[in-house]
Amino acid sequence: MHEVKQKLKEAIEWPVKHPEIFQKMGFPQRHGILMYGPPGCSKTMIAKALATESELNFIAIKGPELFSKWVGESERNVREVFLKAKNMAPCIIFFDEIDSLASQRESSEGSNVGNRVLTQLLIEIDGMEQLKNVFIVSATNRPDMIDKALLRPGRLDSIIYVPLPDASSRKEILEIEIKKRPTSSDIDVSLLTRRTEGFSGAEVFQCSLFFCN
Repeated sequence: MHEVKQKLKEAIEWPVKHPEIFQKMGFPQRHGILMYGPPGCSKTMIAKALATESELNFIAIKGPELFSKWVGESERNVREVFLKAKNMAPCIIFFDEIDSLASQRESSEGSNVGNRVLTQLLIEIDGMEQLKNVFIVSATNRPDMIDKALLRPGRLDSIIYVPLPDASSRKEILEIEIKKRPTSSDIDVSLLTRRTEGFSGAEVFQCSLFFCN
């Protein structure tokens, strides 16, 4: 996933570590990134690795956990996440399963909780112009389900596709995982790499477990 990691570094790590260059060039800080792709392709792991390597604080949110049955509580949960991120800056807010939190709004004038939560999320993102070094990284398997308002410029406007691992990536995964465990000495990693074509990263990982003694 070298290309994906490089795009994330350019969008998040570089502005934090070299702010003087971005200020000199007049580049605005990009706050929102959407990663999408097939399940099991390590979108969450990539976000965590980015935060660790960039020395940023990390807040992980699964969309459904912000919802509450109490009126107004869900919107308050969204506000508290952004307030916490502001106090912890530089910080990444990672929304996993963003489609469950920001699905396309219904024509009910915001009467249901999902509509109200999405509206609050949009308000918080637009207000981030006053914040520094707070980034939103989100992940989904269904980008078609996300409300278009969230994807406009200034919000989640950097969209990155996380593909199934190619041959070199699958080989790296297998070599790393096989080294961690006692395995047979006659394992042919190149053969396994060819036979796992079309596998997700999670499936390649599971494949490596079968060869443990």
